[in-house]
Amino acid sequence: MKKIFLIALVILLTVGVVTSASARELAYYFQVDKEIVHVYWNADGSQSLDYTWFFTNQTGSSAIEFVDVGMPNYNFDISTVKADVNGTDVAVSTSDFQGNGSGFAIVLGNKSIPASGKGTVHVYVGKITGVLYPDDNDEAYTSAVFAPSYFGSEYVTGDTDFTMTFHLPPNMKPEEPRWHEAPSGFPSEPTAAYDSNDRVTYTWRSSNAKASDYYLFGSSFPRSYVPADSITVKPAEPWISDETLFSLCCGGFFVFMFIGMPALTAMQSKKRKMQYMPPKVSIEGHGIKRGLTAVESAILMEQPLDKVLTMILFGVIKKNAAKVITRDPLKLEVAPELPEGLHEYEKDFLTAFKETESPKRKRALQDMMIKFVKSVSEKIKGFSRKETMDYYKAIMEKAWQQIEAADTPEVKSQKYDEALEWTMLDKDYDDRTKRVFSGPMYVPMWWGRYDPTYSAPTIRAGSGVPTSMPSQSSGRTALPGADFAASMVTGVQTFSQKTIGNINTFTEKITGTTNPPPKPSGGSGGSRSGGGCACACACAGCACACAGGGR
Repeated sequence: MKKIFLIALVILLTVGVVTSASARELAYYFQVDKEIVHVYWNADGSQSLDYTWFFTNQTGSSAIEFVDVGMPNYNFDISTVKADVNGTDVAVSTSDFQGNGSGFAIVLGNKSIPASGKGTVHVYVGKITGVLYPDDNDEAYTSAVFAPSYFGSEYVTGDTDFTMTFHLPPNMKPEEPRWHEAPSGFPSEPTAAYDSNDRVTYTWRSSNAKASDYYLFGSSFPRSYVPADSITVKPAEPWISDETLFSLCCGGFFVFMFIGMPALTAMQSKKRKMQYMPPKVSIEGHGIKRGLTAVESAILMEQPLDKVLTMILFGVIKKNAAKVITRDPLKLEVAPELPEGLHEYEKDFLTAFKETESPKRKRALQDMMIKFVKSVSEKIKGFSRKETMDYYKAIMEKAWQQIEAADTPEVKSQKYDEALEWTMLDKDYDDRTKRVFSGPMYVPMWWGRYDPTYSAPTIRAGSGVPTSMPSQSSGRTALPGADFAASMVTGVQTFSQKTIGNINTFTEKITGTTNPPPKPSGGSGGSRSGGGCACACACAGCACACAGGGR
């Protein structure tokens, strides 16, 4: 019996070691031997950052392929970011960033740090604005506070030799600036000196810091060294007496109980009916689900379903699978032979539009959307919904930035055509489209299949130029930007009003199947809510960087 017991124990221990090793092989696990951070507070009120990390990857862990770098806010200029690994330049990407809040990823590529390997990763960020705030203790001073990007504790082992250096604006006298209380584990006073450009510097160092810990450093200096408009001023807090507050509270309580509470309940009920994604999706997994289409991303974000259906409409038209015969009411002519590459939801959409009777078509669209919502729910299983949504929002924002940065109508039109569905993920899509397209807009090649009333502009005899708008050598013609934007925006409204009717009623029927309300229970119980990482500072000068993922 003893021999059997010993054999069984050896087998269990062996399995445990193998399982543990296998799990570790799939995980990121490294040590940051040394970290050096330089923060430059510039004369124009902006901030520049310089990070250097000395990594030692652990035996059996995954290669470090990306390093996430959290930013103080969204006002950083990605074009000023430069990164290198062991002195060799590498790429950076906002769309690959997996940290919380704002930031970007350093893409190591063929310079990835393998298991048991070492590597030095360096990045420079040239310009970040909106990082200075009024000092709480002196109106003549501004507060400059910064918390460096840090890594998830599950990825990091060991201590870090950490050095933080503030470079204050030029021409400052050494007695003018002030330092703030140091983080725990660092000397109470920094080392003051001058850098090579004769700028006052404050340096804090700890030989046993943690690369996964949050450290907040700060200083204050006279406002006169930076432009006044570079200092972010908090809105004034309203003053109210205790007596007035008491009276308002008493009266407000009764108003809330008899008017506000029923209204709030109704609003919450209405909002609940619009949440068509099943609740199991909200159970956080790990990592980003890549490979979703723009339309699938819209479902994940629970965008209004009339917008989702309009996105699908644009998709099938662009792929030459259908064309609009009339827009009021909306009627489609489906291609007799469907092109290759259509998604399942696009095929179901076209099948629904083959129904000639409006009630049947509406029911078919509801069935199609129920199936579609369930398919997205299955795809996102095991992944983080929040991280995935942030990933696709970054793609959307990048698409808009490329469109807005285009310096000619031709390039702007091309970029918009390529990223149309991604731009529609923007909650501000209507207004942003109208703002961006103020000049001429070259219509995409598929425009005639979307707008049956469209016809090419009149051409002057022998000139080859439309009477009112320009043309391209490719034969594409242009519309006034305002007309084009209005047509795109009203497309969503047309779909809702002329095809599915009341969008709330349409969505409620879908939610009733995909995310039905919980059944009432006879007992009583409590509720719990999950939390997430937030970048929060306890002073007016907050300009902290949220955690990077560290991969």
